Amino acid sequence: MGVKNYLIEGVSGSGKTTVAEELQRRGYHVIHGDRELSYVGDPETGEPLPVDKTVTDSVTWVHAHHIWDVGKVRSMVADQGKAISFFCGGSRNFSRFIDLFDGVFILDVDLDTLNRRLAYRPADEFGGKPAERALIVRLHATKENTPQSGVVIDATAPIAVVVDEILSKCENGFADMSAATRRERSSPA
Repeated sequence: MGVKNYLIEGVSGSGKTTVAEELQRRGYHVIHGDRELSYVGDPETGEPLPVDKTVTDSVTWVHAHHIWDVGKVRSMVADQGKAISFFCGGSRNFSRFIDLFDGVFILDVDLDTLNRRLAYRPADEFGGKPAERALIVRLHATKENTPQSGVVIDATAPIAVVVDEILSKCENGFADMSAATRRERSSPA
């Protein structure tokens, strides 16, 4: 999709959708990964899975199987019809495609901000139910399921400031590291 492609990640409630909407408002090409690329599947094989309603903790199970279609990601990155594309959202299989991106941004917020944002989520949106909120708070504390490398962005700032910082880092070439370096940095410890 872009000559340069960037991934914007972070826990639910960190502001990925808000950043995506602001980037779009400013005229940038954005892929809403959680809407356009996600499905429930095996993070290792990509095989689609039915939602298993028999598991004891279905919230954790569904979250652990929230993945992006790797073939679609590869295809979108290969299409260089746009100067820059931002892929916004989270997936449990990011390690299978993170090396395709020119850079990764990790949106981060403090726990109080996260809790305030989640308190306003409608019940039909992920994070709107108590069990989902508890999972998100745990993931925020442990940083699991979030890339370990990337540029951390303080997403507690006003949205214009957050997006300005992302764009500044893109323009200043922070992300011109090689694919091998990105793979090395994204490998689990």
